[in-house]
Order: sequence, then C-alpha cells, then structure tokens
Amino acid sequence: MRRKFVAGNWKMNTTFQSAQALAREVASAVAASNPAVDVAVCPPAPFLWSVKQILAGSPVLLGGQNAYFEKSGAFTGETSLDMLLDVGCEWVILGHSERRQFFGDTDAIINKKVAAAIAQKLGIMFCVGEVLEDRQANRTEAVLTTQLEGGLAGFTSAQLSKLVIAYEPVWAIGTGVTASPEQAESAHAFIRDWMASRFDAKLAAELRIQYGGSVKPENAKEILSKPNVDGALVGGASLKSDQFMGIVNAAAELSR
Repeated sequence: MRRKFVAGNWKMNTTFQSAQALAREVASAVAASNPAVDVAVCPPAPFLWSVKQILAGSPVLLGGQNAYFEKSGAFTGETSLDMLLDVGCEWVILGHSERRQFFGDTDAIINKKVAAAIAQKLGIMFCVGEVLEDRQANRTEAVLTTQLEGGLAGFTSAQLSKLVIAYEPVWAIGTGVTASPEQAESAHAFIRDWMASRFDAKLAAELRIQYGGSVKPENAKEILSKPNVDGALVGGASLKSDQFMGIVNAAAELSR
C-alpha cells in the first residue's frame, strides 16, 4: 500500500511570526497524533530556516516552493537547490501551475529543474494539470501527456524513485471548485498508466500521486479514498492548522 503524503503549499503567504506560529501548531498536532502518513509544509523561502528550527524533532518534513536549476551565479531573485538543502529541505515543488502561468516556466525549464533536483537527491513534487478550457474541450489527457513527456524527458525509472506527481486541475486551484472524486481518480489513473507505459509497471505502482485543488477537511476523505489518489498538495487550507490537520487526519484514517 502506498503511504499517503499530505503537503501544505503556503505560497506567498504568512509573515515571519505567523509562519513560526503555523509551523509550531502543525508540528505539535502531527507529533501528538502520529498519523501513518507523510506530512510536509512548504513555506515561503525567507522563512524556511526558521520553520525548520521549529519542525526539528517532529515528523513534519520541509519543502521549498520552487528552485532554479543552476547551482549558483548571477540569477537575481532565484533560489538554488543547494540553498534549499542547506536550510534542511527534503522536498521541492516543481512545475506548479502558478509558476507555469505567471513566471514562464515551460516544460523544458521544468525538465532542467527536475534534473537538477534528481542530481541533488531531493524529493520532487512535480505538478501537472489542465486549465478550464482544456477540461471543457476534453483535452485533459492530451495536456497531461504533454506536461509529463516534457517534464520527465530523459530520465530513467531509477532516477525517479523520489518523485511524487501532484495532479492539480488549474480550474480548481483557489476557486472553491473541486474536481469530483471521479474526475480526480480518472486523471490519477491516466497518469499512473502513462508512467507504466513510459517507464515501467513497478515505478507506476509505487508512484504516489497527490491531488491538489480546493482540498478541504470536508471533501478530503472522499477524494483520498479513491484508489489512485495517494495524498494531497494543499493550498489555502494549509494556512490554518486545524483545516490542514483535518486533511491529514482524513488521510490517516484511510491508512489504518
């Protein structure tokens, strides 16, 4: 059975103090409940170090929200993977739809980032998903194929052992609209089948695929109960510890 993985993407939210408070609440709640799931938080880059200090000794993992593929140099405003590792990150989110939409991250750029993260042995949450127009035009699978082919080109199954894929339908991110459990399951099953055909059945069977898109405590259990949904990449609900823990607890209940 694949171990479920719930990660909180705080995006460009929190202050130094509120990030510390949120991390403290999540770390305490996870330590107290000891859920049989993996849990991570991904704060804004300026707060990674302080959050890591608070998470020390707890089961909660730390992730970065993005990284550049070069090791160092004249790349103003970017964060390298070495920097993420240096402050204690175990994971990084790559290919998020907001990076694609607002900052020009193409499949080719994301592929370079994935390659760099693999070289550094950092866990990768690799995001894919379609916009509303693609969903309405029945192009979901075509879009996922393009993103998977572009982002994962040139790798072997062995190199992708620390890969997690996050399916995030763009039309459901921050909109309050959630893909139905059936829509999520269909997309996740397609991704798993694609990975089996492109790589091998073992990698596909072991691959964890998270769902992201307006996940809340109220809908988490129904979505996470689907056979190909292995966790959640949580946006807005991760900014309130009780809501985030509601999703973590739903995942834990399904893992018993």
